[in-house]
Amino acid sequence: MRRAMDPLLLGVLGYVAIQLAIGAVVARRVRSEDEYLVAGRRLGLRLATVSIFATWFGAETCVGAAGSAYAEGLGAHTVEPFAYGACLLLMGLLFAAPLWRAGITTLGDLFRRRFGPRVEAIAALVLAPTSLFWASAQIHAMGKTIAASSPSLDIDTAVLVAALVVIVYTSLGGMMADVVTDVFQGAVLVIGLVVVTVAVMQQHGGAADALSLAFGPAPGTRDPVPSPGLLALAESWALPILGSVTAQEVVSRSLAARCPATARRAGLCGGSIYILVGLMPVFLGLIAAHRHAGLDDPEAALPTLARSVLPTIGYVVFAGALVSAILSTVDSALLAAGSVISRNLVLAGRDGLAPRTRLLVARASVIASGIAAWLLARGSDDVMTSIEDASGFGSAGVLVCVLFALGTRSGGSLAASCSLIAGAATWVLGRYAPALGLPLEIDHPFLASLAAASAGLVCGLMVEGLASRRAGLR
Repeated sequence: MRRAMDPLLLGVLGYVAIQLAIGAVVARRVRSEDEYLVAGRRLGLRLATVSIFATWFGAETCVGAAGSAYAEGLGAHTVEPFAYGACLLLMGLLFAAPLWRAGITTLGDLFRRRFGPRVEAIAALVLAPTSLFWASAQIHAMGKTIAASSPSLDIDTAVLVAALVVIVYTSLGGMMADVVTDVFQGAVLVIGLVVVTVAVMQQHGGAADALSLAFGPAPGTRDPVPSPGLLALAESWALPILGSVTAQEVVSRSLAARCPATARRAGLCGGSIYILVGLMPVFLGLIAAHRHAGLDDPEAALPTLARSVLPTIGYVVFAGALVSAILSTVDSALLAAGSVISRNLVLAGRDGLAPRTRLLVARASVIASGIAAWLLARGSDDVMTSIEDASGFGSAGVLVCVLFALGTRSGGSLAASCSLIAGAATWVLGRYAPALGLPLEIDHPFLASLAAASAGLVCGLMVEGLASRRAGLR
């Protein structure tokens, strides 16, 4: 058995080696922080679209969505791929062009210009953990994929290997290397999912019979999912859509476009492709519930199904597709965290430093972010939990402040600070208070954090207005 599986591991590692080589080649052309973090702002529509799609189509869509479909089936609670696809569409429609015109590199830059350096620092402390949660989820999923390719590796070792790969890969070439490999990764991803989908359909009598099986009555081993209440349903959809629409990962891809129109169109095209391709893991998860009922880990449904319907070489292609999705997402998350840490914390207020120094700090921040993400991945229970933390932590305040910064000229440092702090604090309390034994229970933490962030902004505006009127009377 071990000998039969080792070629799979070698094939996956060979694929990873190709990605590392591409990153090393592109790294030679990176000379400045701007080229490293936003690819010199010269991406055309095709590259920007593929990059946005590949960035967003990660572990939660491949492994997590298939696992959710396997365990729970379809219903109003099914948010993947529709919610995150809608997030990209909303980003392209409302935010991509205005953020590009602002001439920023990170959202922290926007907050510094609009609200001042104090808000920049607070925003950085909110944005960086969000990207780290996102990266840790991808590293955890990549570790599972590598471990599934060979029984000689346990999950902890596989997660360590995954972390080392993505840290080296991301720190070498930055955004430009990521964009170049996104084209290859996106193609391998789609091909891999199509290969598994076609193989499954052929083994079940064709497309019609396979779809009938997938969307038919749930197997007896699956526990029925109770119908969610209205607020619970709103929470499950608002978290991925509103919680991620201003994530630094997708914002940086929009900022790398060559003009505002390209940034907008790339978001719309990337979101549409995301939904179409994302339907395949959901379908495969539903099929796996019938073919492989009783799996201890629902997130193993997709690799298990692929291994059962594909020959060795086909599974290598599929494993490469999963690694593609994860690599293209995790390097974006590490770049996002590294850019915020380097520009808005370490180098904040130090605009006179040499370009080479700024580039070195950016690379060092990416490496530090990778190590932190690995530590988080080691303690992660599952992919979707980390994804929810990434979408929810502090994102409500960021969204409210971005809307206010782009849409109005009123409000200052106090209002923005209150919004960011109130949103993040409410999410943390709602998410972790019961586990910490605190006498507090918030049933819908993201909706509560969104309300708290909005209330914090309003209260801050009122205090600022009162202070302004008192100053005028003097």
